[in-house]
Amino acid sequence: MIWPKARDVLLAAQFLRGKVRHTPIEKSLDLSEMTDGSVYLKWENLQPCGSFKIRGALNKMFHMSEEERGRGVVTASSGNHAQGVAVASKMLNIKAVIFVPGVCPTNKQRAIKRLGGNAVDLRVVGHLYDDAEQAARRLARDEGLTYVSSYEDHYIICGAGTVGLEMLLDEPDLDMLIVPAGGGGLISGIATIAKALSPGIKIIGVQTVASMPWVVSWQSGRVVDVTYSDSLADGLTGSIPQSLLDLARVRVDDFVAVTEDDIARAIAFLHCKHHQIVEGAGAVGVAALLSGRVSAKGRHVGVVISGGNIDHDALMGVLEKVIL
Repeated sequence: MIWPKARDVLLAAQFLRGKVRHTPIEKSLDLSEMTDGSVYLKWENLQPCGSFKIRGALNKMFHMSEEERGRGVVTASSGNHAQGVAVASKMLNIKAVIFVPGVCPTNKQRAIKRLGGNAVDLRVVGHLYDDAEQAARRLARDEGLTYVSSYEDHYIICGAGTVGLEMLLDEPDLDMLIVPAGGGGLISGIATIAKALSPGIKIIGVQTVASMPWVVSWQSGRVVDVTYSDSLADGLTGSIPQSLLDLARVRVDDFVAVTEDDIARAIAFLHCKHHQIVEGAGAVGVAALLSGRVSAKGRHVGVVISGGNIDHDALMGVLEKVIL
């Protein structure tokens, strides 16, 4: 994969203008006081499909050839990327086969069908994300469909990078960005544009201890197999590619992991203090600050709230259990 450049993210932003929402970024007075810094939250949960994923999916599928569009696409997703592909498929009239794992919440499955309508063929396979990806890549190979990666793709990464561009345009004094790290498309795109606009800015990726290939692989420089377990941050579960690890070791400053209790506390905090519904994967940046795994002291910190597609029962379980 050719590494994206800042100009590629700028081109993606130009294309996406008016097609996706320029989401608000808001200073969190509570977090700023608690961390002795200035903390700003980027609300990507307010996108029409509930996450940042529409940015990359639409950017990717628009740039496909007419022949590729005619054959159709296939993808694998824990839920949010699938919703982005569903929206793009319906908008561009492209047939899409979407594989999700068994851990994909039912609310996300319903949303995929609703957003994609007749353009989407949704299939549930296996238990974890890697099971869905293997099935999707097999179908792409067997039937000649275009595989739309949720992270390891030039156009996907550049579309996701527009999140960071908006953050720095709206709050140019930011000197640290905290970004959820799953497959790596979001943090790769954000780091690409952020380091170009502000070379001294710190980029910190956050994972869950239930799935932390970034944290484990970061020091060695090669992808290390890890054990996965179920998590509130289901959108961050899965392996990572060597190509994005290589990119991250140049453009990202560090990765940290938070616990399930940390994530639950962050979800409850965002609900109670900001009246926002945020899924586990979207809350890990706030979890890193609340737990002290990342320090905001004396800094201007931007935190990406990447999505809000949490299952109702899971949200209720968190709110009943967590006492702030």
